[in-house]
Amino acid sequence: MSENLPSQLGEFVSPPRRIVCLTEETVETLYLLDEQERIAGVSGFACRPKEARQKPRVSAFTSAKIDKILELRPDLVLGFSNLQADIARDLIRAGVSTLIFNQRSVGEIFQMILTLARIVGREEAGLELAGKLREGLERVADSARRFPRRPRVYFEEWMEPLISGIRWVEELIEIAGGETIFPELRYQHDAMRRTVSPRDVAAAGPDVIIASWCGRKVNKALIRGRAGWETIPAVKHGHIYEVKSTYILQPGPAALTEGVLQLHALLARLAGIKPSAGLHPLEHMDADFENAPQAP
Repeated sequence: MSENLPSQLGEFVSPPRRIVCLTEETVETLYLLDEQERIAGVSGFACRPKEARQKPRVSAFTSAKIDKILELRPDLVLGFSNLQADIARDLIRAGVSTLIFNQRSVGEIFQMILTLARIVGREEAGLELAGKLREGLERVADSARRFPRRPRVYFEEWMEPLISGIRWVEELIEIAGGETIFPELRYQHDAMRRTVSPRDVAAAGPDVIIASWCGRKVNKALIRGRAGWETIPAVKHGHIYEVKSTYILQPGPAALTEGVLQLHALLARLAGIKPSAGLHPLEHMDADFENAPQAP
């Protein structure tokens, strides 16, 4: 065999050793696969698990420090969606292998997890992780089947203009026991195609408003003060809650675990029951929810 050729096929297909993750979900997935040593850099928003905060931070969401990424000598950069297309272009022009995932549904989140597991040579571990996550979702769905009614939910992803929930969020709301009020909009990839009018929300009359404004704290006074919203059941009865974006707007393990558990806890309270054993959120929830009377 030529001296220039690897002696074994495995040398051709060695998994990437230095990965930069431009969003949170691939960081958490690699940690869950016990492959965190491959992570060379992360998004500034990465916080799950907490150890990820110690990794070099090289990007926001729609911007990145290309020079700093290149200094880390990555053999793979992972990103998410068309919103990072310009970052991907710059990295590709610099000669960096770049993979942009575009998962928008629960099913596609599982595909991302399994694909990433194969990339780092941990396919069996990926299948095991996906199985545990799917089992968790099935337990939430089983608990939701006990609800005497399914509360009607308006999920607000942004406040100006009003943007309703992206597909995976709407699907998780339904798994958690809710009924979404704009189900047809979830299939729109472009957030601006998921805009709704305040009048449409008021006419739908949701029982609960769940908001998660990416990168900003939810202003409930602003929501309550919108013209014509005083008649909405969610507003009249004080059922306006925030779920932090790191739990629900990350299309990865966080949404399939803590995110859906928080949704389920909120909806179970409105339905007048408690979640099944073992389905309580692990992180702090909205203070208005935690301080409210528990269901009997």
